[in-house]
Amino acid sequence: MRYRKAPIHTSHRPKRREFIISSLTMGLAMSLSLPSTRADKVMPVVQENKGRVPKTSARADLLSLFLCGDVMAGRGIDQILPHPGNPILYERYMKSASGYVALAEDANGTLPKPVEYAYIWGEALAELESRQPDVRIINLETAVTRSDEVEAGKAVNYRMHPDNIGSISAAKIDCCALANNHVLDWGYAGLAETLAALKKANIKTAGAGLNIREARAPVILPVSGKGRVLVFSFGSETSGIPWSWGASENKPGVDLLRGFSAKTIRVIADVISREKRANDVVVMSIHWGGNWGYEVPAQHREFAHRLIDEAGVDIIHGHSSHHVKGIEVYRQKLILYGCGDFLNDYEGISGHESYRGDLALMYFAGIDPATNILADLCMVPMQIRRFRLNRASGNDALWLKDILNREGKKFGTWVESEADNMLMLR
Repeated sequence: MRYRKAPIHTSHRPKRREFIISSLTMGLAMSLSLPSTRADKVMPVVQENKGRVPKTSARADLLSLFLCGDVMAGRGIDQILPHPGNPILYERYMKSASGYVALAEDANGTLPKPVEYAYIWGEALAELESRQPDVRIINLETAVTRSDEVEAGKAVNYRMHPDNIGSISAAKIDCCALANNHVLDWGYAGLAETLAALKKANIKTAGAGLNIREARAPVILPVSGKGRVLVFSFGSETSGIPWSWGASENKPGVDLLRGFSAKTIRVIADVISREKRANDVVVMSIHWGGNWGYEVPAQHREFAHRLIDEAGVDIIHGHSSHHVKGIEVYRQKLILYGCGDFLNDYEGISGHESYRGDLALMYFAGIDPATNILADLCMVPMQIRRFRLNRASGNDALWLKDILNREGKKFGTWVESEADNMLMLR
């Protein structure tokens, strides 16, 4: 994210102020270093036409997946968890992660500190418990590390203390896509610790590794009686990933797309063909594009189609945009061009309000394991408030529905409201 400068006040608690955000990583507009005050007691959780989706309800025989956008559990959020890391930041204007806590409190009231690991997932946990998806996949957009090797020349750097990994485990996440523009924010040491922390927590990772072989290896998730899910994670320079972060035979990093060419498609198709068995469901998680704007570049759409046509991909799980984007069903395969942020510490930061970046969606996709086609997609609207996920209001759910219908029109998809403010793709 980029932010333009706002007035600096360091003599008192920061008020909610004007911040203007643009598309790639830059610092926030404020210089502040606040000590963290903590209670000894951990606070409890407050608890095209032929491509259209058929009108089906949830079925037990379907392979069910939970997908969401960017989960940024570092920086300000890390400071309210049981084991806050070093709050020091090297952003141009913000010098302490505690400043983000203060901004959120000015916007929405005092935050409990420390909170249980599950706190940040809020009411999303009840949805996950009720639906019991077979596979849970997120884009984890933070380093999990104590490293102080800040990435030079990068204005925003996210990290979460490894002892707070329970905040990811709390939602029983199966796989974290890591090919994004923040996993190396704290250097190669930070990446190595991130991989180790997730492995220790029995959370599988895709898209980053100590070499290209590790970064490109898929996560394989067997689902009893329904086959397997293969998750690949790739990142694009268009999302702000530095070219130097690309992994190689002897260098750690992320699996970086070398453009959207036919050659890239052939490379990916070859990788998938070596791993995919009959009826495996292949999820391609891609971090691409800027932070703001609904337009889906023609090259993204063509690339997604060719991944399905030529590489055997069944679901495109796209992310990077801070807000939801249009959805396409191509040859009965799901394409999420931009899932939007799912968790972040941006409360109290104003700018781009018309995109409603505080609203998020839980995507629950049902796949027919016999054919690998999309049977249904249910979306549960949420709102990020007080560093936790809460069910969105009826009006906010309708706003999301209108956005998805407006943006989906060009793709031949639309959304209908169902009970309890849920949204169904048609």
